[in-house]
Amino acid sequence: MNRHESRKKAMICVYQYLVKERDINELLKDSFTVKQLESDEYIKRVVFTAITEKERYIGYLNQVLDSWRFERLGFIEQAILLCGCAEFDLKEIETPIIIDEYINLSKEFCDAESYKLINGVLDRV
Repeated sequence: MNRHESRKKAMICVYQYLVKERDINELLKDSFTVKQLESDEYIKRVVFTAITEKERYIGYLNQVLDSWRFERLGFIEQAILLCGCAEFDLKEIETPIIIDEYINLSKEFCDAESYKLINGVLDRV
């Protein structure tokens, strides 16, 4: 599985958590095979970091969103932003790559214009 596919599954895990809080390990088991989780510890850390640091990220994202609030965004947009923040925190991947990956996910999963919001917010984070 390539890193883009792993990010997609990580974003879906965070999305599922936002919709209905569940155990993080259960979410990971539902989305990834054991082999995938063992071979890509980074993505596992992205999911854990996004969920465990959610409140801190929301506080920061609310500052960046200006007149909008994080809670007004759709769950997919929220999950994308939380995963992006987690990757920024982990500091293992270059910023332009992270932004590009989450813009692509927003183009795949969100409304047609949502990628502009994701790009603008992640660029300011």
